[in-house]
Amino acid sequence: MQSQKTPSQLFSFEFYPPKSEEGAASLQIVHDKLAKLNPDFFSVTFGAGGSTRDKTFDAVIAIQAKGISAAPHLSCVASTKENIRAILKSYQDHGISKIVALRGDLPSGMMSAGEFRYANELVEFIRKETGDYFQIHVAAYPEMHPQAANSREDFKNFKRKVDAGANAAITQYFYNAEAYFYFVDACEKNGIDIPIIPGIMPITQYSQLFRFSEMCGADIPRWMRKRLECFGDDRQAIQAFGLDVVTELCQRLLDNGAPGLHFYTMNQAAPTLAIWENLKL
Repeated sequence: MQSQKTPSQLFSFEFYPPKSEEGAASLQIVHDKLAKLNPDFFSVTFGAGGSTRDKTFDAVIAIQAKGISAAPHLSCVASTKENIRAILKSYQDHGISKIVALRGDLPSGMMSAGEFRYANELVEFIRKETGDYFQIHVAAYPEMHPQAANSREDFKNFKRKVDAGANAAITQYFYNAEAYFYFVDACEKNGIDIPIIPGIMPITQYSQLFRFSEMCGADIPRWMRKRLECFGDDRQAIQAFGLDVVTELCQRLLDNGAPGLHFYTMNQAAPTLAIWENLKL
């Protein structure tokens, strides 16, 4: 079945800020390839404890200057009201109007999270300081945040972010479509009507995917794990299998009303381009 991108659907791509001049040059090439797909925006991540704050800012400004909206991640961890206020002002001065507001990860050895404990407090502060200027995206976890006490508490935490003023949500990546559909149904039953955009992680190598999934709580279904394990070090077979699986997942999500897709690119163009071509978007 062929997908047809509709005006109401949102498609976006996520980068992490480059650590070197070589990385910046490589990201520029990736950006230019993906920009041809005319996404709604590019997002740029924010390192644990704000460790990439300046690099995130530089990457966002460079992307925005090339004509496609950029959405910087903004994290609670190690942030104060004063520095968040300054960052928001800088983004406003540069015409940045989208923000991805997150709690963020506490780096090893850091004892204090800063003045904001949770993402809903950050969203509330952004709204208080800037009104409706920013379109705020927040995180959602269809398979539950790995640090949540239980799924009920996790959903309450998500609703707090929406009530604080979030415009849309981007989910953690997943490979079980039923988890997403169940989460969206729960949102509808609880009066949450913002777009819940599925996060999509292309599969390029098993060891990296397994490591990421262990950290973020994303489930790799047993049948997928067994198949990936049997490929061993055959990168070509892993990538071909991953392309089929993720394409089918995306197709199912779009066919059943998902408002768009957000691709975790890992600063690579080819995997996302291959999925996009398969979907015929």
